[in-house]
Amino acid sequence: MNLVQRAVGAVVGSAVGDALGAPFEFGPAGAFSSRFPVPSAGGEMSGGGGWDAGEATDDTQMAVHVAESLLEYGGLDLPDIFARFQRWAADEPKDIGLQTEDVLTRGLPWDQAAAAHYRSSHRAAGNGALMRATPSAVYFARDGRQATMDAARHVAALTHGDPAAWEGTAIFHDLIRVALYGADPLDELSQTLNAVPPDHRQRYTAILATGWHPDHATEFNGAVWPCLGSAVWALRTTRSYADAIRAAIDLGGDTDTVAAVTGGLAGAVYGLAAIPANWTEPLHVPLPGSGGRTLRLPHLLDLARNLAERPSTD
Repeated sequence: MNLVQRAVGAVVGSAVGDALGAPFEFGPAGAFSSRFPVPSAGGEMSGGGGWDAGEATDDTQMAVHVAESLLEYGGLDLPDIFARFQRWAADEPKDIGLQTEDVLTRGLPWDQAAAAHYRSSHRAAGNGALMRATPSAVYFARDGRQATMDAARHVAALTHGDPAAWEGTAIFHDLIRVALYGADPLDELSQTLNAVPPDHRQRYTAILATGWHPDHATEFNGAVWPCLGSAVWALRTTRSYADAIRAAIDLGGDTDTVAAVTGGLAGAVYGLAAIPANWTEPLHVPLPGSGGRTLRLPHLLDLARNLAERPSTD
């Protein structure tokens, strides 16, 4: 399996996890397995909770806006990404995180809005930057560990003023990078964590440790730490894309985002071929702020290939 195949798996895998997890958001643990007791028997992409079958949420919508900006500008144009987010938020998406909505509707410039929110709320370590990070992780993977982690921090900071959210997104970027090149991202966790500033390293080391379980989380998994920790746990304790997604959704809580993050990692590890076709066929991404477009699987495949095949900046 080559880098492009893994990149397609990551981008599509994240979107699939998002759409599968959406109907179970804020529900109890075990709800997915209770509704679908036989793994991969079919029918799992059935919608519910206000979501159509196969419909991706704000997680994937924002991820697509990031991806399209990167491809159009040939790299990071932070004001453009922020403007795309603003247009998306103004176009009445079906779901939008409270923190993200506050930042995007403050009327402040792209480099001030998230910081202003953090100063006023002192709470900005949600998983809303992590949820949209798979396309940018794919795009910057060719540039190496430091470059991909720095890019993650910049994009995360557009909506999240707490550096904890930046570091969680940076770690995720590097785990994807490692997986895209065919290595086990869990085997290189220590190197990834060494690139995290010391004041955040200890906490992330704890939640990414082999013995950590989502039951050990001290916050709801809508926060960046347990969200990332749960995704890594799901990857570590299963042996297939489908089983990793099932484990992630069965945790309950913020199921669409935990499954989207898990799906990005598992998709990069196992590739597109490991994602059940009956999960990818109904997948679609309504795209507010984009003239009423809806992206389907062929669009996502092209997007992922373009992200992976762009030239290195070295």
